[in-house]
Amino acid sequence: MPTITNTQIGLLAGLLLGIAGVVGGFGGFVVALVLGAGGLLAGRWLDGGLDLTELSERSGLTGRGSDRVR
Repeated sequence: MPTITNTQIGLLAGLLLGIAGVVGGFGGFVVALVLGAGGLLAGRWLDGGLDLTELSERSGLTGRGSDRVR
């Protein structure tokens, strides 16, 4: 029996919130898509599949990696 990961739960929760909060139409589709993506990212982060420190170091927001030549 396959196990359900936090990523899958987060995606499902985001999609359900989007469907519950929106009546319909293209705007509803976009909101559901954005909330589903947010749930997916939150689940990936909880599963350890998303490393936000790497992204912040690449962007230069932390001050680390400032010795790189641009």
